[in-house]
Amino acid sequence: MPSKGLPTVTHSGIFIDMRPARILAAVAALALFLPATAAAAAPGLAAYRSLPGTAWWSDGHGTHVAVDDTVPATTVSGLRAALGGRGQVVHEKGVLRRHIAGADPFFQAGGFRCLVGFNARAGSTFYFLTSRHCVGAVGSTVYADASATVPLGVVTTVTPGWDTALVRYTNTTIAKPSAVNIYPGLAPITSFGTRAVGTRVTRSGPSGVRSGTITALNVTVNYADGSVTGLIRTTICSQPGDSGGPLFAGTTGVGITSGGSGSCTTGGVSYYSPTVRAGSAYGVGPY
Repeated sequence: MPSKGLPTVTHSGIFIDMRPARILAAVAALALFLPATAAAAAPGLAAYRSLPGTAWWSDGHGTHVAVDDTVPATTVSGLRAALGGRGQVVHEKGVLRRHIAGADPFFQAGGFRCLVGFNARAGSTFYFLTSRHCVGAVGSTVYADASATVPLGVVTTVTPGWDTALVRYTNTTIAKPSAVNIYPGLAPITSFGTRAVGTRVTRSGPSGVRSGTITALNVTVNYADGSVTGLIRTTICSQPGDSGGPLFAGTTGVGITSGGSGSCTTGGVSYYSPTVRAGSAYGVGPY
């Protein structure tokens, strides 16, 4: 995947179908990019920085590490010892992974389905934001149907380090409301913005319209196929098929679904790339 820096190309969504399709799930490994704190400097902690199945973030109370079901108990014990009193380790059900498949869906050639995150525009040109792992290379086409016979748009920007992408609409016959499909009805989106830890947020996708709270910001997740930085962590469950979909609070678009652990049957958490970051970098916004 390309570097985690600012995007090098120039792109947000509708929702089509709530049914899960195929998934392209990478069993996750989560890496640590800690600030210059005592915890970050601890020699014993450095050995766990790229530990598969973990997610890391820091706040005013220390360093926090979430571990999934793939991390052995002995490793968790060692991690707790390395953290000492400088933070805490929490368990996440299931396996951390990216999700692929349809809130209004779009399709890659080959049938893989993802969600449009948020519709956006720059001037008179319309785009949608989605996850980077949902699309192909810049210049590739995405489709409105699984058989790839109805072109929807062309990928114009990808930022792997953020897990975001911008797609320019080329289909002029499909309605492009600045809204989220909440089945039934539409929830209008009038701005992109950030929200604090503890804020109640909602997402829409194949696993349903579900709400929860933000538990951490600026989280680094190291999936098997690359690291993603600056993510939002929430208590909302997610499942294969939810990737690319919207996280919102009222009329504000907050994030784009990247991945998660657990399921909506057993419970889990999910991670989102901030819309305000992508919208600002790509020069697009809601309308």
